Amino acid sequence: MTVNKSSCLVPILRFPEFVQKPGWQYAKTSDLLKTIAPPKKLSTSSYLASGRFPIVDQSTSAICGWTNDAEAIITTPLPVIVFGDHTCALKFVDQPFAQGADGIKIFTAARFVSTVYLYHQLSHMPVEMERYKRHFSTLKNKDVYFPEHNTGEQQKIADCLGSIDALISTEDRKLVALHRHRRGLMQHLFPRLGETTPRLRFPKFRNSPDWKSGFCKDIATVLSGYGFPEKYQGVKKGQFPFYKVSDISYAVEQGQTHISVAKNYIDSFVLNKIRGKTVPKGTIIFAKIGEAIRSSRRVLTTMPSVIDNNTAGIKSIQNKSTDEFLFYLWCNVSLISHAGGVVPAVSKSALENIPLRYPCNVQEQQQIGQCLSSLDRCIFVQMRKLDYLRSHKQGMLQHLIPFKQL
Repeated sequence: MTVNKSSCLVPILRFPEFVQKPGWQYAKTSDLLKTIAPPKKLSTSSYLASGRFPIVDQSTSAICGWTNDAEAIITTPLPVIVFGDHTCALKFVDQPFAQGADGIKIFTAARFVSTVYLYHQLSHMPVEMERYKRHFSTLKNKDVYFPEHNTGEQQKIADCLGSIDALISTEDRKLVALHRHRRGLMQHLFPRLGETTPRLRFPKFRNSPDWKSGFCKDIATVLSGYGFPEKYQGVKKGQFPFYKVSDISYAVEQGQTHISVAKNYIDSFVLNKIRGKTVPKGTIIFAKIGEAIRSSRRVLTTMPSVIDNNTAGIKSIQNKSTDEFLFYLWCNVSLISHAGGVVPAVSKSALENIPLRYPCNVQEQQQIGQCLSSLDRCIFVQMRKLDYLRSHKQGMLQHLIPFKQL
């Protein structure tokens, strides 16, 4: 095993008590770790929704299931690092757990560095996934930079980064709770299948009539998109934003219910040239063809916009203030059940005749929309907060751990 030393290998940011300490060392990851074989691997069919011990696999989730099988549990040595051989997911595990299925490598630090420090160092230089291949050999070939173990600098760095991780975990739990609360509200604020009224109504509407049964065309107009050659896209901002199915998916992944930024824009001259039309502010846009219609990914436009011909929109004809209610109502609609063709697609006629149930009182619609949209804003803010914390940790890693400059 080779450990390399250099007086000029020092981080940009160093704790005061270590400023005068010697330069850092570096070695291959393979020289610093010891792999651990699990006593047993659990198949996905044996995962439980709850149990005594967590199951860890190569997914990005910290825990993928639970088990009561004590014979499958890894108890020593802890803590350990779990690496997804196919996914490159890296996890720090400090409690007894079982390995789920196959495809992970479990290891601990063997010499010169602590396991928690090694985890943070490997997080600093993540392995990039290359299709569906094994990546552990790539991880083992990476250089790990570290100060001498007996100085306490490794522990100081690990404590600093660990405190950020603890904050990220806390904020992530808040986000999970918000998502869970949203799902519960969606289930209670709208009638379930076969029911004529929701299980939860705001106090002033509890004595109101049951919700009305109708069709999409009774409360909304269906709008179609247009096909634009690539040469007409990408003009300067300030024109009409042009949205594709991929833009809708990206917005939803970012926690946006109201879409305001586009990758491409359409010039008004081009729009007039092909006799195209914009969809108005407050239009709910979604995929109308392909596998994307199986999802419930929908967003509201915040300005007049243009949508492509794989996308459709609906706009409330009742009142502008009911756009948000219609959005959440529409999120409960499964479009695939109304689709036809070899490639699943939903026509304008099919969209217009989708059955919907809604309150006659516009004020009740408004209150439901306002309630859920305020919760979605909280979710969006929480997601941005997590993004900032992760960026902060990455910045700290870049300053607390040096690059090799020899």
